[in-house]
Amino acid sequence: MEDVLATAEGVVLVKLVKLAQKLGLKGKHGSWKEFLDFYDKQLGSSSLSDPSKRRKDDLVAFLSTLKKKEDLQLLARALKLDNDVFEKFRKKSPDETTEQRLVRMTLTHDEYPLDYLFPSNAQDWVITGLGKKKMEPTKIEMIAIDCEMVLCEDGSEAVVRVAAVDRDLKVILDEFVKPHQPVVDYRTFITGLTAQDLEKATLSVVDIQEKLLMFLSEDTILVGQSLNHDLKVLKMDHARVIDTSLVFKYNYDGTRRPLRLKRPSLNYLCKCILGYEVQKEGVPHNCVHDAEAAMKLVLAILDNGVETSVPLSKEMLEAEKSKLYLHRIPCNVPYEELNGVVSRDIPHEVKPSKKQDRHYYSATVVFKSPEEANQAFENIAGDLGKDSTGLSQKQVFLEPNSSEPRLYVLVRKMVEDDLVGEVSAEEKNASSKKRKREKDSKETRERRRCKPLRRKKQRSYVKRR
Repeated sequence: MEDVLATAEGVVLVKLVKLAQKLGLKGKHGSWKEFLDFYDKQLGSSSLSDPSKRRKDDLVAFLSTLKKKEDLQLLARALKLDNDVFEKFRKKSPDETTEQRLVRMTLTHDEYPLDYLFPSNAQDWVITGLGKKKMEPTKIEMIAIDCEMVLCEDGSEAVVRVAAVDRDLKVILDEFVKPHQPVVDYRTFITGLTAQDLEKATLSVVDIQEKLLMFLSEDTILVGQSLNHDLKVLKMDHARVIDTSLVFKYNYDGTRRPLRLKRPSLNYLCKCILGYEVQKEGVPHNCVHDAEAAMKLVLAILDNGVETSVPLSKEMLEAEKSKLYLHRIPCNVPYEELNGVVSRDIPHEVKPSKKQDRHYYSATVVFKSPEEANQAFENIAGDLGKDSTGLSQKQVFLEPNSSEPRLYVLVRKMVEDDLVGEVSAEEKNASSKKRKREKDSKETRERRRCKPLRRKKQRSYVKRR
């Protein structure tokens, strides 16, 4: 968000601060006026509360103190709604095609504004279809892309491989990219790439932008799983997108307990809808295969009319109960050092997330069974708390380093203990209701068959009298 605010125009920032005032949004130092009391005292300047009379730096400083997710989503939505191209694709039209419906589903998803809020006005960014870089596009109505990223010395991510496929699953781009910063983690277990693989890479991000622009116009639809991550490292902002992680969702079927399964993974969607695994256990990702998989998922909706909800199985819940989630892990802590953080006695595997920001990353700790995961969580010393969705969570301090302040990570459960039992009960209840409906329906049919006979006897009786 800070990068976006820093590149935003002054008039836009004034609108955002006035919106924050109207809704009573508060950051680290309170509301806008409370912030000014603190901020101006620090600078020794007089306090002018009218946002339009403040410096751009002042507006950015206040907006950067807003950290609540719902506040950030609101600001992101306001920024996106200021974009006419975004608004055009967001509205439903009378002659809407299925492709347009999937674009609209992506753009109207609650998570979209914050996920796709980019510093598009920065000099090295490209806004497609708006004349920033004009090239004659080859007509391809849908393109799926996927990128492999590495972690750089400055904490940022750099794209090192890009793949793109068209609607016919033809590979139109597959290139290695030279990292813009020294690399500290090639994430070989995910990317399958090493330093040697990238030694001959000569293309820059700008080169990749130019290659992709050959296929893109304003009307081209970009497809991908969590596509925002790919666009961010490519430094490209494209309005017409289908993000399969936002289009598909879990069918919870009455589940009420907290559960952090916000979006189905690409692998899970492939297993449920396409009938195969695109990512095998212990095998690095292949961005060509991932791009093809994302396109196949969209084609399954377009050509076969598959539903956009996928089942949440009992087996899946059991698998989630066999995991713990580590988050707010400082980037300077290698994931290999996390093995003993959760448990030193119970065997487990730490799997770091593919995505991370400049300061923190997350990881999943996998155990052999839900019982072992639960025991490991119980053994963690520290006060039991809850995260924002009500899932159990604990704070774990890392081994102290004499040269640095004491660091910690947060460990939480993926699923509450009684969720699987509750889902099972829901299934039994649903099954019982179904049997009751079938029984009632059968009795109703029997009564209907018998009723005319009774009426006929009554009529004949009256006639005889």
